[in-house]
Amino acid sequence: MTREGLCIGDEAPDFQLRDQFGQDVRLSDFRGRKAVALMFFPFAFSGVCTGELSGVRDRLDEFLTFDTEVLALSCDPVYALRTFAEAEGLNFPLLSDFWPHGEVASAYEVFDARKGAPRRSSYVVDRQGRLRWSVHNANPDGRDLDEHLRELHAAAS
Repeated sequence: MTREGLCIGDEAPDFQLRDQFGQDVRLSDFRGRKAVALMFFPFAFSGVCTGELSGVRDRLDEFLTFDTEVLALSCDPVYALRTFAEAEGLNFPLLSDFWPHGEVASAYEVFDARKGAPRRSSYVVDRQGRLRWSVHNANPDGRDLDEHLRELHAAAS
C-alpha cells in the first residue's frame, strides 16, 4: 500500500534555491548540522507577509539559540526579495522559488497555482533531514512563532 503526500517523519524534499543575494542555498547542506525552519510566504511587501517575517526578524535570536537555520521561501524573483529584505531589515535568507515557478512549493504541497504563489505554510526539518512539524495558516500570529520555537527546540535536541 502506498500513500501520497508529505507526512511528518518523511525525508524533507531537497532543493537548491538562490537567496536575496544570488547565493545558492541547498537544504541538504544543513543535514547533520542544524534543524531548519522553512517558512513559505505568498508575496514580498504584502501586509501579512511583512508582519510575519518582521516577527521572525524581531525574534531571530530565539530561533538561532536552537542552532537552527531560518529559510523563508516565496515565488518572488531574487531582486524583489533583496529589496524586500533591505526595506524590512530581514537578516535571514529569503529564497526565490521563481523558476521553475513554484517547483519547491509544489514539492512541499503548498503551491497555489491559481495565485501563482505558495500558501502561507511552515515546516520544521530536523537535523536528520526529516519533516518534524508543519502548520498551514493564512493569518499567522505570535502564537505561530511560539510553536515554531517549541518544535525547533525539540528538533535540535
